[in-house]
Amino acid sequence: MKTVFLNELTAPLKTSAVATIGFFDGVHTGHRHLISQVQAAARAAGFQSMVITFDRHPREVLSAGNSPFLLTTLDEKLRLLASTGIDVVTVLPFSHELAALSARDFMRQVLSDRLGVRKLVIGYDNRFGHNRTEGFDDYVIYGRKMDMEVIRAEEMRVSGTPVSSSVIRSLLADGAVDKSARLLGRPYELSGQVVHGFEEGRKIGFPTANLQLQEPLLLVPKSGVYAVEVGEGQGQLGMLNIGTRPTFEGHEQTIEVHVFNFSGDLYDRMLRVRFLRRIRDERPFSSPEALRQQLEHDREQIINSLSPSSFL
Repeated sequence: MKTVFLNELTAPLKTSAVATIGFFDGVHTGHRHLISQVQAAARAAGFQSMVITFDRHPREVLSAGNSPFLLTTLDEKLRLLASTGIDVVTVLPFSHELAALSARDFMRQVLSDRLGVRKLVIGYDNRFGHNRTEGFDDYVIYGRKMDMEVIRAEEMRVSGTPVSSSVIRSLLADGAVDKSARLLGRPYELSGQVVHGFEEGRKIGFPTANLQLQEPLLLVPKSGVYAVEVGEGQGQLGMLNIGTRPTFEGHEQTIEVHVFNFSGDLYDRMLRVRFLRRIRDERPFSSPEALRQQLEHDREQIINSLSPSSFL
């Protein structure tokens, strides 16, 4: 996959492409369905296939402080897009100047003149251009005047549920990580650096790695205890707690993971966790011993009901 970060100094691409455009947060099954339609149209026309995305969420620029929590960082999004086999990914720096372009001007100046888009596949609910006031029929008319065919993509549903990043965010906010995995096509993931914590878990036989996320805009699922897979590839099972440690009168949210059958030092390492299933709510216990007994029960429940990668 070729990645192009388009700015004022980037030369126009010398290509003819079938493209689609969107933020592609999560690169979920709906996105992959759309990309497969782009690839099929590109093969039929003998053109390159292209995904056009942005370096940040538009609301981060247009509505400061009101940007949604994200499912993927830009680097992670590019890695996932590469896995689709797309030929080219073009990253546009989202700015007020870009947002001020009308749909017609954006199609002419950016898509046609600079990126060589000959066919544009539009997601079934996607709009672009200043204030998103124009729609698919307008894009078709504009495209005809610049020798660009505009095609409406087929909608993607899983078990009757429309697949979208906002639906997945809502599921994760409710702790429904198993349902979100079916829409994502994989478990939801978080990565963070292991930092020193309070070490209360170590005292009761459940040492935990405390994760510090590197991207503050990443979505953290609902507080509670989760079965997780830890590490790259097919990792080790573990259990993860998101919450404030109420048994120890904590107040700030922490993300702590206990890796089964592991006794090494993880401090300062980057650790990736994949959410398989929510086990229970976080709640206070009468004593550290009562918490230890519950954690024993949680661990047995996870081991007896799950194996790595059994999330679907």
